[in-house]
Amino acid sequence: MTESVTNWAGNITYAAKELHRPRTVEALRALVAESSRVRVLGSGHSFNDIAEPGADGVLLSLAALPPVIEVDTEERTVRVGGGVRYAELAREVHRHGLALANMASLPHISVAGSVATGTHGSGVGNGPLSSSVRAVELVTADGSTVTPARGDERFGGAVTSLGALGVVTALTLDLEPAYEVEQRVFTELPLEVLDSGTFDAVMAAAYSVSLFTDWREPGFRQVWVKHRTDRPRTDFPWAAPAAEKMHPVPGMPGVNCTEQFGVPGPWHDRLPHFRAEFTPSSGAELQSEYLLPRETAVDVLRALDGIRETVAPVLQTCEVRTVAAEEQWIGPAYGRDTVAVHFTWIEDTPTVLPVVRRVEEVLAPFAPRPHWGKVFTTPPAELHDRYPRLPDFRALVRELDPEGTFGNAFVRGVLGG
Repeated sequence: MTESVTNWAGNITYAAKELHRPRTVEALRALVAESSRVRVLGSGHSFNDIAEPGADGVLLSLAALPPVIEVDTEERTVRVGGGVRYAELAREVHRHGLALANMASLPHISVAGSVATGTHGSGVGNGPLSSSVRAVELVTADGSTVTPARGDERFGGAVTSLGALGVVTALTLDLEPAYEVEQRVFTELPLEVLDSGTFDAVMAAAYSVSLFTDWREPGFRQVWVKHRTDRPRTDFPWAAPAAEKMHPVPGMPGVNCTEQFGVPGPWHDRLPHFRAEFTPSSGAELQSEYLLPRETAVDVLRALDGIRETVAPVLQTCEVRTVAAEEQWIGPAYGRDTVAVHFTWIEDTPTVLPVVRRVEEVLAPFAPRPHWGKVFTTPPAELHDRYPRLPDFRALVRELDPEGTFGNAFVRGVLGG
């Protein structure tokens, strides 16, 4: 491969025999059928080697496929192509007077890649992004297409699948009537407030609530509260309103962020933290994220507070949010209401990795599940017991990809067995 390809952050350079950008699904099917090893590169926002095909494999980009966005207003669904990103999907859906129930905080990432890695939005009543998927169209190793849909016995393993089953050429998503959101930012929420038993109340105070801290002091520097205007409002008495527009990373200008100060706006202009027309950073960062049982949230935060002096020097920001339980077999929120702790690190892998290991040590008693697309060091064998449906997922991989065309070292580690 003469072209050097990296992920968004630049910490991974992919080794591959060939890079292909097919322009039609027919060409994609033919390419897959004649290849012995294939991995798909989404929008490149994964921070580990999940997309690495190996030196003998094909790296496949869906960016040149037609950007299919087919809205069915009667059924309230949308069929979206595998290369489409959330920002462009949201604009088209909104144009039809409809909406997604949730979005990622970064609208620049691909829909298919997001759900395949277990990426999520936020809110105590909101499942991860995969929860809106009604059907997934997969090109399997022989070039044929299968379409597992909600209600099929294979569906629980087909959406958050790490790219191990085939190439996702399209997804069908549930929609709902368009709505507006007001976003407010508050500052300085003490950790002691959450200790007093109010964590659940804080996180349920709006449709989506995110806590941000740099861990230089106990507690949270910012709280982002996103309220749907079509639902009853809840007061937020635990922190003071921000006096200026904020950015989740301390010291960064707020211009790249979505509107604050309670100004109502379309759902897709408020649910993400960052504006679609701006790139929020240059990618000069690493990211980790761990999803844990929600009932352990305060103990988790106390444990992290205990290693503030280790974490803070290599941290840009840490976000805490909630996710409702999901049904995808290897989804990080499978079977349990979840608290997610996300770390945006500095761009220095040798310095960051020992801190990641220390974070994993203190979180170990709470059975954390790492986000599949982020930096983590937990050996895959330690994760196997945390996914009770992993044997079913292994069986599905054997059924749809018996020769391991879509496997790589990352996938083999996850599957184990």
